Amino acid sequence: MASGDGADGTGGLNRWTTLRVKPVYENPWIKVDEHDVLTPAGTPGIYGVVTYKNLAIGVVPIDDRGCVTLVGQYRYAPALYSWEIPEGGGDPRMPPILSAQRELREETGLEAAHWHDLLTMHLSNSVSTEVAHLFLAHGLTQGEASPEETEDLAVRTVPLAEAFAMVADGRITDAMTVAALLRLQVMVLSRTLPAALAEILDRAEAGA
Repeated sequence: MASGDGADGTGGLNRWTTLRVKPVYENPWIKVDEHDVLTPAGTPGIYGVVTYKNLAIGVVPIDDRGCVTLVGQYRYAPALYSWEIPEGGGDPRMPPILSAQRELREETGLEAAHWHDLLTMHLSNSVSTEVAHLFLAHGLTQGEASPEETEDLAVRTVPLAEAFAMVADGRITDAMTVAALLRLQVMVLSRTLPAALAEILDRAEAGA
């Protein structure tokens, strides 16, 4: 089963050749395969590929005071406590925004009237297929949260400037949260925010 050289859609060429794919492990969330390959140099090798069965979804919810809601939880794999934007998995057969709306509601109880695409990113693209879709949400109303049984969550609201500072000084290390907040900071500085959200942040800055 050879892939050969082929355009990747962006002008580059795939110079890897896949000879064989051997399933190694699978559960409801991920699949691990070992690929026998020829490298771009033409030498034989192996490549482990982790395929994620869900999309990664994240939301930056901003209230009318210009504050961001963060979620705290213990992350089992790295064995640490992490402050993050509301995030989780989404069915790849559904529009990502529907999964984002569900995650926001489940983890925080928040509903948002306004949604904007923020960023699409590839996570650990050296070994995995995982794709993340990140959104901005505002026009928030508070309801009742309903986290999953595996989620022992704390919810915290901080000014946007404090969220940026938490990224800058390392208090936030979750990749999706770092990327989302830095992307948002670029939009603030370049004044490319949606108009209604820019007004919220301008009012918050004026009242600070």
